[in-house]
Amino acid sequence: MTRTLDIIIAGGGRVGFQTAEILADRGHDVTIIERDERMVSEIADQWVATVIRGDATNPEIIEQAGIDRADAIAALTGETGLNLAVCLAASELTPDIRTVARIDRTAGKAYTRFVDAVVFPERAGARVAANEILGSDVQTLADVTGNLDIMLVRVADGAPAAGKALTDVRFPEGTLVVSDDNGERIARADTTLTPGSRYVIAVEPDVVDEVLNLMRG
Repeated sequence: MTRTLDIIIAGGGRVGFQTAEILADRGHDVTIIERDERMVSEIADQWVATVIRGDATNPEIIEQAGIDRADAIAALTGETGLNLAVCLAASELTPDIRTVARIDRTAGKAYTRFVDAVVFPERAGARVAANEILGSDVQTLADVTGNLDIMLVRVADGAPAAGKALTDVRFPEGTLVVSDDNGERIARADTTLTPGSRYVIAVEPDVVDEVLNLMRG
């Protein structure tokens, strides 16, 4: 059985509130810290999480939210500097707490010197939009770190890689075929890229076009 976690979210905007909804649905105890009085009232009406009005960079407010017993704090406001400040303050008060900061650009590992994880929700939204534009044959599933993508790609009839075993396809460096889309078996050298089937691929951004040319033609 999954342990119930105490989680603090700084910022009750769209990202913060929807994250709280997901965590609450999974049975975790969530406290939201939000500065805006109107938003505090709206969140309170939803009965999703405990909500505290205040500045999350203020140690007294964080303590009021129960930082001493919290398992994690996620700073999800629209201000990167504020989010980092919240995480640093939380770490100072509770050294073992897990810290997650929302950032406004892909900064790679730069911020992971100060927090346990970073999130970039705008890129996630862009990824969904790109998937819808491109249709179901090519989908970006997730970013692992930085710009590295996990993609789901359907092999097209007549594509250079169609019908070939992985060992016979000259994928560029920076490509890893993980599995087919049923996820039952990790891809191996003898895995055949069957036309019409989809495959999960980890790919670096500078070789995406080359990989898609091999898979899609």
